[in-house]
Amino acid sequence: MKQSVPWVRSNEVELLEVDAERVVASLPDHEHLRNHVGGPHAAMTFGLGETASGAIVMAAFSSVLDRATPLVARSEIAYRKLALGAVRAEAVLGRPADEVIAELAEGTRPEFPVQVTVSNAEGVTTAEMTVVWTLRPNR
Repeated sequence: MKQSVPWVRSNEVELLEVDAERVVASLPDHEHLRNHVGGPHAAMTFGLGETASGAIVMAAFSSVLDRATPLVARSEIAYRKLALGAVRAEAVLGRPADEVIAELAEGTRPEFPVQVTVSNAEGVTTAEMTVVWTLRPNR
């Protein structure tokens, strides 16, 4: 991710676990990442979740990235509780990868959700998001 997505290089998101089934990413608790109430800024929380979702997309669909470009189609986030301290995001695919790849092979532009849960150090959910991705066939 840090090699292919310039924004990821510029923030402090770390990928802790990456595979085609699950990604866990973290964001440290640094003052320059905080908002006016002492938690991570909403933009940083969103960026953490979107980065985790992108990492699972790259892992799950690495076999087709030579013929399709992954793009975010839309996303939604719900901030559930004030997060204080470091946070982590867990991303999981909302559809089996083989179904998505089959749609791509049929010539369609598949869409699929990635569910992301952001939690604090105690494991309390602080945000939930859904990022809907598409695989745009390369021309």
